[in-house]
Amino acid sequence: MLSLIVRAAEKGVTETETPNPLVPALPEIVLGLVVLLILFVLLLKLVIPNFERAYAERTKAIEGGIAAAESKQAEADAKLAELEQQLADARHEAARIREEAREQGAAIVAELREQAQAEAARIVEHGKTQIEAERQQAVTALRAEVGALATGLAGRIVGESLEDDARQSRVVERFLADLEAGTPGVN
Repeated sequence: MLSLIVRAAEKGVTETETPNPLVPALPEIVLGLVVLLILFVLLLKLVIPNFERAYAERTKAIEGGIAAAESKQAEADAKLAELEQQLADARHEAARIREEAREQGAAIVAELREQAQAEAARIVEHGKTQIEAERQQAVTALRAEVGALATGLAGRIVGESLEDDARQSRVVERFLADLEAGTPGVN
């Protein structure tokens, strides 16, 4: 191709015709080729190595970033697993504490129930004792009153005074014994 351009340039110089504006002169073509070659060498020696170095650095930085991100992701996954384990342990511990609290509560309720039953039994026993004492007092008071009424009534019926304590006591005892036996007045 270069030879065609050179021939065309020579032909244009030798002929006396007017030069073609589309075909440049030979010195311009040579000068353009030299400048292009110098520019190509400069690009090849100065600019392209800088691009390659920047490209290599960027690639290394990206790969390092990816490796760092992967290691951080692995650390985060490990930390997440550790936290999940701690959370599971905490939940297990909370369940154990709740169960212990339930057991302690049940033991306390059982103990309080037992104490309440013991207290109720003591109160009932005390009440029975008190009722028995009051019954004995009432029986004694009733015997004394019935005895006084019986001796007074017997004294009116018999027509003799039963003021003697021994006689009065015998009459009252016999009357009460007859009452308890269910046969009053029968000897």
